[in-house]
Amino acid sequence: MRSKIEPMKKVAKMLRRHRKLLLNWFEAKGQMSSGVVERFNTKVKLTIRKAYGFRTFHAAKMALYHTLGALPEPIFTHEFC
Repeated sequence: MRSKIEPMKKVAKMLRRHRKLLLNWFEAKGQMSSGVVERFNTKVKLTIRKAYGFRTFHAAKMALYHTLGALPEPIFTHEFC
């Protein structure tokens, strides 16, 4: 923070803001692969893209719960093609 270079101050502030999250990685001692997190993020992005036409946030949130939680789909009176 004592640097006179503005980008260095910006990085230092960012590291201070995320300090707790950064230290979690060291506490986990590599037990969790980043591949798991990437897969989770990909599934979230795909579900949100599929839910583009939903009018409310609640509907998109329910779609995320069903996709990520592997909850059963509701039974419909007819089938969609």
